[in-house]
Amino acid sequence: TDQIVSMASRLGWTVGITGDDLVGAQCRAVIGLGPQDEKWLAGANYVGVWHGTAEDARKRQQALDVVPFGQYRAMAVSPLASGRLKPPDICLVYATPGQMIILINGLQYTGYKKFEWGVVGETACADSWGRALKTGEPSLSLPCFAERRYGGVPDEEMLMALKPSDLAKAIVGMKQLSKNGLRYPIAPYGIQSDVRAGMGVSYGKK
Repeated sequence: TDQIVSMASRLGWTVGITGDDLVGAQCRAVIGLGPQDEKWLAGANYVGVWHGTAEDARKRQQALDVVPFGQYRAMAVSPLASGRLKPPDICLVYATPGQMIILINGLQYTGYKKFEWGVVGETACADSWGRALKTGEPSLSLPCFAERRYGGVPDEEMLMALKPSDLAKAIVGMKQLSKNGLRYPIAPYGIQSDVRAGMGVSYGKK
């Protein structure tokens, strides 16, 4: 799935797959195209590779946020700008940490809520598209080894998965933040400068 997603995000392609097109059970299970059965939950293939014991491998598998098996029969990906998926179930945004905090600030501009996310380690797609598809909540992840090695995700990028309505909300919020002078790129003020003039603008005059 890392490769399929990157075909849209990096190459601009529209691609559809079923579970039969995926290599191995892990990716199938995260997006609900394969069962999360006892064999999958055991994670035996990861013992001695990603985890030191069978217990650790099982704990990781159980920690993953996955889509219930059978909810979907296939997956389609496409650049949002193409408008080919109307509407998509979730949107994926790759961004640097600086860009990502502005996106999060945009989400929090109105209807504020504290976001809390977890890190499962390998199979981090469960932190992003697995969690977002399962819960409907904005889901931030640190792309894992597989996403970077096979999906081509650059070293400096993070991934946010969120519903189209949440992305629209974030855009509205970011536009208002920009009007307030809070925008990306975030220009360094200077670590030895008197911060009072800048703070008065960015954080409101006292």
